[in-house]
Amino acid sequence: MRMRELAEARVRYGDYRIYILLRREGWEVNHKRVYRLYQKEGQSLRRKRPRRHASAAQRVARIEAGAANECWSMDFVCDALDDGRRLRALTVVDNYTRECLAIEVDPGIGGGQVAGVLGRITMARQTPKAIRVDNGPEFVSKVLDPWAYRNGVKLDFSRPGKPTDNAYVEWFNGSLRDECLNVNWFLSLEDARVKIEAWRRHYNESRPHSALGDVPPSEFASKGGASPALAGSARPGIFTP
Repeated sequence: MRMRELAEARVRYGDYRIYILLRREGWEVNHKRVYRLYQKEGQSLRRKRPRRHASAAQRVARIEAGAANECWSMDFVCDALDDGRRLRALTVVDNYTRECLAIEVDPGIGGGQVAGVLGRITMARQTPKAIRVDNGPEFVSKVLDPWAYRNGVKLDFSRPGKPTDNAYVEWFNGSLRDECLNVNWFLSLEDARVKIEAWRRHYNESRPHSALGDVPPSEFASKGGASPALAGSARPGIFTP
């Protein structure tokens, strides 16, 4: 019954995250039993798996961040209100701690607003050494470039048509869409901001993150934990940026 309640509250959580939440609450249950009951309840998630092409070139790996605020990533997600009006969300993620530092929601977001969001974040935490971005007009603007120069931040641009160059924020945006945007109706811009911010806090403070040893990003950051790559090794064979 408790598993069903958790699954209904977090409709896009798979059996493993449900298992982690049950263990946190003190349930003496192993993941095999949770998986069996999850399947029996008909709560399995369908996940599309991309085809793998043998001829695909492998990108040379960047040096991974070794501490908080070494490298951030940011990108945009688009959605709509219930009346059809479009909205955009700028997402900013710390590549090491996996924390979502901000989600700015507005009908349109330009380079000046991007710089303003980064300015607000850096008032509360250390300025990053680098920020990974794509080649969108907001990120190549004449407003963001001077901000980065003044603050000693390197803008690390991905190759055109290569979203995997910015995998951390792409993965985060997929979770945002799957667990928040696709399961909520937004009645107004303010309603969207409130619901998306609530999900951001849940993501940082409560949601188990498999790449961090199944602890939330804020908990991982507060403990100054081990490398995320090592923390996530408990689940072999699963790639989780």
